[in-house]
Amino acid sequence: MGDPRVSEEPADVEAGTAGRLPRVDSPATDYALALLVGFVEAGVSDLVVSPGSRSQALALAAAELERAGAARLHVRIDERVGGFLALGLTRETGAPTVIVTTSGTATANLHPAVLEAHEAGLPMIVVTADRPDELRGIRSNQTTRQDGLYGTVVRSMRDIPAPIGAAGEQDAARSIARAAVEEAVGAATADPGPVHLNVAFREPLSVAVPSITGLERGELPTTVGPHVLGRSVVELEDGPLTVVVAGADAGTAAAELARAGGYPLLAEVSSGSRFGPELVVAYRELLREDDFGGRVERAVVFGHPTLSREVPTLLQRADVEVIVVAPTGAEAYNPGHRARIVGGVAAPEAVDVRSPEVRAWVGSWVFASRRLTEEAERSADPAATAPDVQKARSYEPSDALAFARAELAAVRAPITRLLLAEAVWRYTWPHDRLVFGASRLIRDADRLVPGKKIVVHSNRGLAGIDGTIATATGIALASAAAARAEGGATGVTRVLLGDLALLHDVGALLGAPGEERPHLQVVVGNDGGGTIFDGLEVAATAPADAFDRVLYTPQSVDLAALARAYGWAHSVARTKGELDQALSAPPAGPSILEVPLPR
Repeated sequence: MGDPRVSEEPADVEAGTAGRLPRVDSPATDYALALLVGFVEAGVSDLVVSPGSRSQALALAAAELERAGAARLHVRIDERVGGFLALGLTRETGAPTVIVTTSGTATANLHPAVLEAHEAGLPMIVVTADRPDELRGIRSNQTTRQDGLYGTVVRSMRDIPAPIGAAGEQDAARSIARAAVEEAVGAATADPGPVHLNVAFREPLSVAVPSITGLERGELPTTVGPHVLGRSVVELEDGPLTVVVAGADAGTAAAELARAGGYPLLAEVSSGSRFGPELVVAYRELLREDDFGGRVERAVVFGHPTLSREVPTLLQRADVEVIVVAPTGAEAYNPGHRARIVGGVAAPEAVDVRSPEVRAWVGSWVFASRRLTEEAERSADPAATAPDVQKARSYEPSDALAFARAELAAVRAPITRLLLAEAVWRYTWPHDRLVFGASRLIRDADRLVPGKKIVVHSNRGLAGIDGTIATATGIALASAAAARAEGGATGVTRVLLGDLALLHDVGALLGAPGEERPHLQVVVGNDGGGTIFDGLEVAATAPADAFDRVLYTPQSVDLAALARAYGWAHSVARTKGELDQALSAPPAGPSILEVPLPR
């Protein structure tokens, strides 16, 4: 009988594209190489490694696969950074990334990224090296309980005994790798997410890795349809006054349904659906109004809404029919505990989007939203007034002087949070990438920025402050690799975040020699602490000194010195003109744009 910790692994597999792998009579090296080859054969393209002794065979095998051109390798000394880097790579590509760590506390540092991958439904494969059985449970150095470390959030967990060089071990390793990829993408479950392989190794921990040639990356398995979750694709009934809600990672499907059905589109800034003539930017304000939110009879929800209180309030109303579209994921967004969960949805065939009734419904939302956003734009940039064209064309010296003064005042206008969010959005184009951190700024952007079909990312599974720069780095590297492969333009990846989010992930600024430097512009709204708490109820009840001490947490870090220490470019924008210039022409490579903001 086999080891009970390895569940139902096939006894043998086909040789695969690389044929029978070479053996070097080192069980650790032979097994590590076979495992990583198995990942490549199953379609994995990115490997992330954090260095360590127990995992050295895996790390050296990853280096060989990079040398052979079979995989892209990324090395980070901080495992938490490595985990979120892997998450960012997966966010951009949709394909699972493998992250390799050594034993001990290294494994625990991956937990935040594993949790985010679980909640966001992102495939990620964690390979942790471990001590063999004889070193467990005896207080051996750097040894802890790694099997089951990530609890119920992983799609599968295998505790793999230390290889001994037995016949069939390499084939078994490749089989385990393929199974892990299938489980991560939800090939049989429609529930993509993280997978954990805990692999024990005995000394000697590695020898020289043999050269690999002719290894071709395989095709990733596809995610099975929502029918396995008991969710069908339904056609909506015509009649009820309907809105479409698009939360994080909703994708274009929400905008497509809004267009096909003639429904107002309430799309969060991180949804990937924030475009089209049905878009309602000021949805928060309108949901609070009886003439708008009060008339809603049906809400169709895509993605994971997290940026307002008004949306969950709407979905909990007894008089609103709620349909949640969730083609993947065992769990679905359902704040009222009464939503109908479906795998897909189509607009009614009978609907006529040109009819007066449909046009009046969606048009009332859109035009009311435009009035509200225009008011918000004026408050965001008080100096922004329409230029006096007549004075610009006038030959009168006084008119020309007045026009010049007005233009100069606009350029010198101070920067507000809303102005910063709008500017970053305005300077992002379809070939760029935009990443929002968990701060006030994503909510400010959500209140104001207009429709635009660009690629936006944000870790809203758990909406944590950690790992933002590492995630953005992964997105930048993956998008640049795809652009090079397709021969297209390589854009810039911008990440908009607060000062505490930057400081929380400062280790992600470190790039070792030999690592690709991303074209990444980190835009930091620096208000000296956590001003997001200023908008919560606690700010009105807590003593000011206690509030600042434990919530606002003031900081006065010299970001220029920080950037210089890590070899990043740094600049400061204090006026609208300086901000426009910095965003329109970001420097090559990684840079920090600091924007001082009032509390």
